[in-house]
Amino acid sequence: MRLVIRSWNVFHGNADPPRRKGFLRRMVELASADRPDVLCLQEIPVWALPRIDHWSGMRSFGAVTRAPLWLGPISTWVTRAHQGLFRSGLAGQANAILVASQHEASDLGHEKINVDGRERRLVQAVRLDRAGVVVGNLHASNEFRDPSVPRAEVDRARAFVESSAQPGDAIVLAGDFNLRAPVLDGYSRAGEGIDHVLVRGASAEVAAPWVRARRTTDGIVLSDHPPVDCVVEVDAR
Repeated sequence: MRLVIRSWNVFHGNADPPRRKGFLRRMVELASADRPDVLCLQEIPVWALPRIDHWSGMRSFGAVTRAPLWLGPISTWVTRAHQGLFRSGLAGQANAILVASQHEASDLGHEKINVDGRERRLVQAVRLDRAGVVVGNLHASNEFRDPSVPRAEVDRARAFVESSAQPGDAIVLAGDFNLRAPVLDGYSRAGEGIDHVLVRGASAEVAAPWVRARRTTDGIVLSDHPPVDCVVEVDAR
């Protein structure tokens, strides 16, 4: 069975450079247009979680990392007034795993991976039941001055995802690692950049980032991160 796993930090729906207008729906539609099997998203405003199933045609599993400052439509309205300025400060932030409709999937929950008092960072996991694949989606802390911080968070994420798997399951760990060239024992090799899809227990390609033109629409570059794709081959069950 061939699975396409895609990961994208959507930058709260902002462009690169940020603009007043947001482009989140366009991003989700673009990332799901060619029907990947799994789409892992980071930095989603919380107001968008109920909408991404409709935008993508996929089933989503969300995990809120920062609650909105104000509940209801107020934070949504204020943030949309200037997406590039307000970002997650008002509308909150979440991660989500989207799964194609042909797959039966189970939500395996989420866990906090940072141990300091800074912004809460999570890993979440979903199992593709028939494929026997557990997919973890994480967004590690942005701490380039001290790589040991995101490295420890990635290791906690790995431990959570592995503990959620059943014997014989393949493991996929995807997301914004905020870490270049992470090395995890038993996992596939990481590609360039800080966004990765790493695989254990199945054959996999090195995750490849989209070229800039592929995420450019009407002259606007969507997000300050490129999506990354990984093709995984698992034994059909």
